[in-house]
Amino acid sequence: MSAGVKSYEHDGFTVEYLPERCIHAAECVRGLPLVFDPERRPWIDPSQADPDAIVETIRRCPTGALHYQYSDGSPQEEPDVDVTIEVVPSGPLYVRGDVRLAELDGQVTHETCVALCRCGASGDKPFCDGSHLRIAFETDKQERTNS
Repeated sequence: MSAGVKSYEHDGFTVEYLPERCIHAAECVRGLPLVFDPERRPWIDPSQADPDAIVETIRRCPTGALHYQYSDGSPQEEPDVDVTIEVVPSGPLYVRGDVRLAELDGQVTHETCVALCRCGASGDKPFCDGSHLRIAFETDKQERTNS
């Protein structure tokens, strides 16, 4: 995790949020609005739901902006067994699984999911930062989803 990680803890369960990875897909807000409320500060409150429900919601985050940890010995976050790639029309590639990213400096990072830029305008390459919306990036309407 990056130095920019924000942590929200309750009863041995921690939600970690990496703001620069968030492109506001809003899976968290739709999934558990009592826990993830962008109008509240702090906007994440893990005391508002059972950790299992929070884990299920975090697993729907397509960008890797949200992660979780238990401090009580419960199973930790694991990547999906299969690597899948979802092509988002006029948007990023959502990659899920044991994702290994090799940086230009040779450093390799492991991720459970990422949103990768396809438009070329991201300021956080190779990650998507939502710039495709700003530049009105459009792709062929016939693109299909690979998984």
